[in-house]
Amino acid sequence: MDLLVIRHAIAADPGEFADDAARPLTPEGKKKMRQIARGLRRSVSTIDVLATSPLIRAVETAEIVSAEYEGIAPVVAPVLAPGRGPAAVAQWLESQRRHDVVAVVGHEPGLSRLVSWFLAGSERSFIELKKGAVCRLTFPGAIAAGSAILVWALAPSQLRELT
Repeated sequence: MDLLVIRHAIAADPGEFADDAARPLTPEGKKKMRQIARGLRRSVSTIDVLATSPLIRAVETAEIVSAEYEGIAPVVAPVLAPGRGPAAVAQWLESQRRHDVVAVVGHEPGLSRLVSWFLAGSERSFIELKKGAVCRLTFPGAIAAGSAILVWALAPSQLRELT
């Protein structure tokens, strides 16, 4: 299985919303994410499962990716919400094992910890995903700590250049 780890696009300022979960993408964030999604499609031709955190900015990001992939319906996965640990995500991914490519949309610092845990077995992050960045991991065997191989990690600007 391959895993695409996607950080949500640029969102509204946290100070403007009493409820952090309700923060939407900005118009600039939506525009850039559409370009990023086009670049992603050039690198990854199909996605079998597109899962998102329940927070609005992640859902909107997943909807943009969904549109680029002919409308694969995003599914809300509470395990991708901020504060959930990598082991919980790994358990959820095991339930998706029959799929070749799974994409998840979420938040920092959780996504960096997740990638670090899958690659090195430690939640101490050694990678930072900018807003709109995508990381591709592959799991040749078990989905567990230290079991993934990094295929690539692309910044948003690199993905936009692929369009």
